[in-house]
Amino acid sequence: MNYLLKRLAYGIVVLFGVVMIIFALFNALPDPARLTQGQRTDPESIELVRKELGLDKAWHEKLKMYLNDLSFVSLHNDTEENLIKYDYNKILTVGNTAIVFKLPYLRRSYQSKRKVMEIILDALPKTILLALTSILIATVLGILLGIVSAVYKDTFWDKLAIFLSTGGFSTPSYVAAIVIAYVFGYLLSDYTGLNMRGNMYEITLNGKELMLKNLILPAITLGIRPVCIIMLLTRSSILDVLSQDYIRTAVAKGLNKRTVLFKHTLRNALNPVLTATTGWFASLLAGSFFVEIIFDWKGLGYYTVKGIENLDFPVVMGSILFIATAFVIINILVDLLYKVLDPRVTLDN
Repeated sequence: MNYLLKRLAYGIVVLFGVVMIIFALFNALPDPARLTQGQRTDPESIELVRKELGLDKAWHEKLKMYLNDLSFVSLHNDTEENLIKYDYNKILTVGNTAIVFKLPYLRRSYQSKRKVMEIILDALPKTILLALTSILIATVLGILLGIVSAVYKDTFWDKLAIFLSTGGFSTPSYVAAIVIAYVFGYLLSDYTGLNMRGNMYEITLNGKELMLKNLILPAITLGIRPVCIIMLLTRSSILDVLSQDYIRTAVAKGLNKRTVLFKHTLRNALNPVLTATTGWFASLLAGSFFVEIIFDWKGLGYYTVKGIENLDFPVVMGSILFIATAFVIINILVDLLYKVLDPRVTLDN
């Protein structure tokens, strides 16, 4: 429990640091209000936007306003305008001020005028599906290749697997994405039936149609690096367990090699592998940016990169803050999972 409280405290400090960096970068922009309206708008409209964003206030007032917007529990004037803007539930009202519970308000997109939280929640399932599919592919292939490599140690197949894993891990995701899209989505499309680019849903004459085949190429691309790490980690872990005395004893008793491998060795060898796999999930959530852009998979990474291209800073700021929060939460869960998988680990120490 002490460890969990410490990690939560560290996580809050990290997130506060991210918020401060985002706040500083946003306020370093020449004129955020003009970016929301364009270069040819009238001064009155710009002044209204400046007031809405709090740009007409001192920096400490702007920071207070930003933190209040991000907080789940916050203080707001109890007006119809604020109710529509923040979509809150009142906890307590004192005069004209209400203590409310709400989702963090991440401002509105400069381009679409939609709430950034709505954009994130709309894009997030696609990114999670992509990350889960990638990590599933990587886990299955990585463990199988790691087992083969460990069983046939120092043979041609072992050296080939290590060579391919090293090369795969060294290849940037965007390079692999371009090559895979061109080869399997263009050159061999008549055989694979896959497209170079495509979203999870496509508009057809019959309406909105689910196109899960568009998930295959980006999922494989995103899974290349983790499959290489999982393969090497599985190989190393199995070889380490095979050198233990109780494995030698099992072999000496005449147990079948398959029984020794799958019943005695893998049970202990896969603990660090599963922990690393869970940790990779957070990296895949944040590392899918260029892969989503290349394959036109409209997830969180896609909208973040498009936000950078269009100077849509609320979308960029909200996405970064959301990803940072996901990293903190997933890393804490990974540590707790490691304790569950290996009771010998004492987290408090």
